Amino acid sequence: MSKKRPEGIETYNAPAGGWGALKAVAESLARQQIVAQGAATLLKANQPDGFDCPGCAWPDPKHTSSFEFCENGAKAVTWESTAKRLEPSFFASHTLSELWEWSDHDLEDQGRLTAPIIYDAEKDTYVAIEWDQAFQLIGAGLNALPDPNMAEFYTSGRASNEAAFLFQLFVRAYGTNNFPDCSNMCHEATSVGLPHSIGVGKGTVTLEDFDHADAIFSFGHNPGTNHPRMMATLREVAKREAPIIVFNPLKERALERFASPQSPVEMATFSSTDIASAYHQVRIGGDVAVLKGMMKRVFERDAADLQAGGAGVLDRNFIAGHTTGIDALKADLDATRWEDIELMSGLARAAIESAGDVYVKAKNVILCYGMGITQHRHGTANVQQIANFLMLRGNIGREGAGICPLRGHSNVQGDRTVGITEIPNAALLDGMERAFGFRPVAEKGHNAVEAIEAIIEGKSKALICLGGNLAVAMPDPDATFAGMRKLDLAVHLTTKLNRSHLLPAKTTIVLPVLGRTDSDMQATGPQSVTVEDSMSMVHASRGFLKPPSENVRSEPAVVAGMAKATLGDRYGIEWDAMVGNYGRIRDKIEIVFPDFHDFNERIRQPGGFCLSVPASHREWKTPGKKACFLTAEGLNEDPRVVEPNVLTLTTLRSHDQYNTTIYGMDDRYRGVFGRRDVIFLNAEDLAERGLSDGDTLDVEAARDPSDPEDRPRLVKRLTAVRYNIPRGSAAGYYPEMNGLVALSHHDSRSGTPAYKSIPIRIVRAS
Repeated sequence: MSKKRPEGIETYNAPAGGWGALKAVAESLARQQIVAQGAATLLKANQPDGFDCPGCAWPDPKHTSSFEFCENGAKAVTWESTAKRLEPSFFASHTLSELWEWSDHDLEDQGRLTAPIIYDAEKDTYVAIEWDQAFQLIGAGLNALPDPNMAEFYTSGRASNEAAFLFQLFVRAYGTNNFPDCSNMCHEATSVGLPHSIGVGKGTVTLEDFDHADAIFSFGHNPGTNHPRMMATLREVAKREAPIIVFNPLKERALERFASPQSPVEMATFSSTDIASAYHQVRIGGDVAVLKGMMKRVFERDAADLQAGGAGVLDRNFIAGHTTGIDALKADLDATRWEDIELMSGLARAAIESAGDVYVKAKNVILCYGMGITQHRHGTANVQQIANFLMLRGNIGREGAGICPLRGHSNVQGDRTVGITEIPNAALLDGMERAFGFRPVAEKGHNAVEAIEAIIEGKSKALICLGGNLAVAMPDPDATFAGMRKLDLAVHLTTKLNRSHLLPAKTTIVLPVLGRTDSDMQATGPQSVTVEDSMSMVHASRGFLKPPSENVRSEPAVVAGMAKATLGDRYGIEWDAMVGNYGRIRDKIEIVFPDFHDFNERIRQPGGFCLSVPASHREWKTPGKKACFLTAEGLNEDPRVVEPNVLTLTTLRSHDQYNTTIYGMDDRYRGVFGRRDVIFLNAEDLAERGLSDGDTLDVEAARDPSDPEDRPRLVKRLTAVRYNIPRGSAAGYYPEMNGLVALSHHDSRSGTPAYKSIPIRIVRAS
């Protein structure tokens, strides 16, 4: 008789999607008390005359179906459009000390904020404040700083292009480039790595390219939870029997099999579509080893074909005409031993060679990747090896082929495009001068890690957050939370209460803003905003629901209010005119960024327009005007990984979660229900340590030998869950595992925290 599994751990055998997804949507509507309104709202999600889903950045198809939302998109929409309201009177009976003990789910589940609030230190709670008074306090606080670089300005990826552009205008007019951004924590390795490889920090494919791909390679992502609308695309690829080769440590259900809620046959017959044609469970941190192994196989196949009198399998015309660095890459691969590749990847040579053979056979290949590639200490190198792999056979810059980074938030890419960057280039500075008559400072500002370090050290004294839950998203919560409490000024633009708002500075102000689903009425009438998806499509988003109260303002209006109170009439910027008509904001964006030419006209087109991605038509914006093969030293081995008893932990999002937002306590596809205090472990790793499924464990980060100041980091009392995961690997939920990650544990080139490769030791809890 098999041993009973831990409480809340079950075997879930159903496919991703299907009736389970529809049931979850219905439950979400009921929990947020919007069954009738919510159903009507969802039908406007991702439609030409509707709003862009506040969830993921997967592009919209040509709207051929009656609905274009997924289960987790529906959760995001219902979470935002909830009927629940959080009035200022709520805080009369709830101190911040009490609320700190609440779960993150319960904090946000109180509903939409309805009025500006300010922290009252004597009462340890929030009280209502008028908008004008809030703006004056913010302006006075910023102007009291002796140096603008003592303030940090954070942007969440959910901010629209219009809000983000005004935010960067405000901050640059104020005098700093301190722009910690949520992209610093996810795809910054893409933004930093790809420009050196192909001249642009974005993907090169369109949604239509998937119709022409002969094979899809998938690295380090879980589309069924993090971008479920992608499943419709992968299902179509699988249906036409093009191979989908997956490399991921865990068997994610959506990459195994998927039942489309829009397929009458699959719903009626409880059937599904197999997605992955091959599923390789790579060891955590073994991605570069796999990529080098597949590239070695390509070179071996090329040499064999040449020896047999063929033309070889490399795209020699592309390599000769469009690239540099192939000889250095080959030398690096020749020096890399198969024994080391197998050890670091956790895969057999035959499995890697088989994947390489699929690549050689396919004419057009798309490679998709997520944060399983970027959130490592060598994330930038990981991304560049992906570019190398694709370029060997010319799989960039032609139909049905290319690189596809899977962005998270629905406008995280757009925020960067319109100027949210701590490293302004000359083109941005020139454009700002053209549009507004002043030239911003050029010095590099702070990214997210640098901003938190400056706050902890007391060098930065003010923090303005355009959305998000920055303190919870960052590594090392003990140090981060303590630093936040030392600030002179903290301002949060938000729709709901979250834990970052419970870290009071000397002056803490929370300002309620409109969401994507809300109608935005300004002086000239109803307004639309714009967003950019993962494939560089820019389109309009128009909310239509009545806002949660008349005292809630749009993000552009709030940014402008702070700017006027801080800057006065500096530079003669017409804040009121731009807020009164967002078309005027877009006019300025067009001046600063010429790629947005005819901006207001083009967003009136159904589906919007595509920004130019030069690499997609083989124009390389690198210094040498060619794409570059770039080598990565070794196999990215962390020295702690080979220490006795060390495992490598990756953080995960549950299926009831989006980034730091926790919709519920279930992780259906992984068989976890009603809890998050678990760690997934290989059965042999447990047995080797004398541990069993269901044991209560303490998890300690292995000390970094290169950092003499690295201190002990511990997460206590997690339940061990026996799981199908490679030997030497472990997995746990984000952000609960952030306490194991030092701020210094990040990619040195991009600053991306290494949430996906944390060396740990596990012991039975005392």
